[in-house]
Amino acid sequence: MPGIFGLFLQAAAGHILYLALHLESGAFPRPLPPEKERAAFAELRRGGAGAAAARDTLIRHNLRLVAHICKKYYADDAAQDDLISIGTIGLIKAVDTFDPDKGKKFVSYASKCVENEVRMELRRGRKAGPRLSLQEPLEAGGQLTLADTLPDDADMETDCENRADAARLRALVDGLPPRERQIMRLRYGFGGAPRTQQQTAEALKISRSYV
Repeated sequence: MPGIFGLFLQAAAGHILYLALHLESGAFPRPLPPEKERAAFAELRRGGAGAAAARDTLIRHNLRLVAHICKKYYADDAAQDDLISIGTIGLIKAVDTFDPDKGKKFVSYASKCVENEVRMELRRGRKAGPRLSLQEPLEAGGQLTLADTLPDDADMETDCENRADAARLRALVDGLPPRERQIMRLRYGFGGAPRTQQQTAEALKISRSYV
């Protein structure tokens, strides 16, 4: 269970980070100059209050690398969003495991991590065969999708077998910006019954695609 839970947390972090940047600015930040990159990794390794900000900076300023690598693999906009989200997970792993003392350039190390993550996802997709997208309209030209009709009956807090994992998840959600935090709580039933995408969108008066 902890392993699966960890994968969920990594996926959620990558997806939220990518979508927040993409939707708010429509562009990726430029790469850090070498001296600022070194300073960020030094801050990350020191730990403490500045480590989280340094980690976030390193991830944000390398998202352009993720997009560049993923261009080789996608053929349409839907695939682009999915693969960049998967690639971002590889980038997060690269930031967390990179050792500057080994003399390698981070861009080379991160590129391999991103490529590995994307290729693993593509291999999983080939093994699973064709999949029905939950975002496909139920009727031609309609707005209602399959995802809108499927409530998530899982209570994430009571289903967690490990109390430490549950506490960690709550802390991560509490650390999100107010709008994203409210979306997570409504959609996944923190403190109440889970809602569908459509119900969450109506409650917050935002688009279903944003949810």
